[in-house]
Amino acid sequence: MLTRWKIEMRLSRIWLVMLLLLVSNLSRIQGQTPETTLPENGTEIRLADDTVRPDPLESLKKYRGGYDITNVHYWSSTAYTGISGYVLGALWLLCGVVFVIFLVATTCCKRNSKLKKHKTPPSSHKQYYLWHILPAAFFTLLAIVGTGLVLGGNAKFHSRADKIIDIIIDTADDASETIYNTTEAMKMTRTNLQGTNVEASTIRFLDSTSRQLDSTADDIQRQARKNRRKIDLGLRILYIVSTVIFALNLIAVIALTSVGVVKIRRALHILIVLCWLITVLCWVFFGAYFFLSRFGGDTCTALEGFQQDPYNNSLSSILPCDELLSAESVLNVVSAGVYNLVNQVNANITRMQRDSSFGVCNPFSGPPEYNYQPNNCSENDIKIGDIPELLRLLTCVDPVDGVCNGGIPISGNDFRTAVGYASSIQILLNSYPGMESLLHCQTVKDAFSEILENHCKPLKREVKIVWAGLVFLSIVMVFLVLTWTFEAYHEHNHRFSDGSVKPHHVDDTIESGMVDDNTQKT
Repeated sequence: MLTRWKIEMRLSRIWLVMLLLLVSNLSRIQGQTPETTLPENGTEIRLADDTVRPDPLESLKKYRGGYDITNVHYWSSTAYTGISGYVLGALWLLCGVVFVIFLVATTCCKRNSKLKKHKTPPSSHKQYYLWHILPAAFFTLLAIVGTGLVLGGNAKFHSRADKIIDIIIDTADDASETIYNTTEAMKMTRTNLQGTNVEASTIRFLDSTSRQLDSTADDIQRQARKNRRKIDLGLRILYIVSTVIFALNLIAVIALTSVGVVKIRRALHILIVLCWLITVLCWVFFGAYFFLSRFGGDTCTALEGFQQDPYNNSLSSILPCDELLSAESVLNVVSAGVYNLVNQVNANITRMQRDSSFGVCNPFSGPPEYNYQPNNCSENDIKIGDIPELLRLLTCVDPVDGVCNGGIPISGNDFRTAVGYASSIQILLNSYPGMESLLHCQTVKDAFSEILENHCKPLKREVKIVWAGLVFLSIVMVFLVLTWTFEAYHEHNHRFSDGSVKPHHVDDTIESGMVDDNTQKT
């Protein structure tokens, strides 16, 4: 029994020595200013980026700044890639305006000329009309197919974009949650150390650091939510507007052919104008989605560069992982301090007990990595988190008259200090993996890896389907609108040159019937 009591006394002293050493070690770590090891020219060198495009804001000079969403010239040069769609839309609109002016001018001239001679309608008019219906029906069918293709691709593209945004925003939320967990651990540490022998500077350090980290986490969450609202709003507006226009186009082309077949002239003219304007929008949307295709390709290329080197790539302007290296060196200092401290305690145990079969579990591997390995311990090793319970079993706090029944006498202040430090260290160690992952940008790497593996190729494929479908639809709409425009123009000329009173259109028939009724009443 006496031998066992002596062993327990020695173990107790060892634990107390370990905790006191840990106190002094943490104070020393706190006062250190670790050197930051950055990659050579890390702030200047970036991975090769082949983004070379004309920049309309710089008189079409080549933009060579790489992928940088914070640079307005990147956006202008990338948006300029859709210039073909914008120009074709503008030209088609201009052609429509010119044609309207031409129609107004020719109509006025024919009305003012008061022609006395009238041509007889050609006998081949009906045959011409039948031959006209066939290509019109064919182009209508193609327009329906093209509209369905664009609507389907558009829905898939926006669904994929929403998933990618969710991944990025969730990553930001996870980062802020990790910081919140760390600050909560620091607050618990501060609470545990109150009323102990710890220096006041340590309490102030924990308090100020936790406030700074809370502020950082709040800022991350605020920016993530703000950007999510903006991106969601932009994508939602684009999706709703484009879907409404494409659905309207589907209805318009069917109505155009139906009205053209039954020859309701005024409705035909209105639908021709409507389809003409929708065709303009289709060309513009082609340019917009082609721009989105280029932006998506740039983004995926940038993500690949980030996977290769998080500290030196085109995303470093918005994800400065290199700036976290200084914080990583702080973690290394703490890891080395705890590692050396536990080794020192275990060496004391071996020297005093002449037995190395048990000791304190060292949660870190050896130098130079000092990797966190909390479960890499033997069965006889005692974890730091178990020390408070062990001290409660072995010690007798503030014994009356110095008498301690079966325990090691210890003052209440020393006991609280030992338990407070052991508990606090374990709390901080529990938050260590999350902070280590955050500082190594591992959370961001995992998110980008998921995007690259599961979403990049489908996203590029789906947006390509949309803009290619828009090219097909726009071309078909041009031919369809021209077909019915020529038919309407032919009927317009035929009506002016027709000397008979027989109507050739449904609305003419209605008007003629009304005139006959009025004549009979008179």
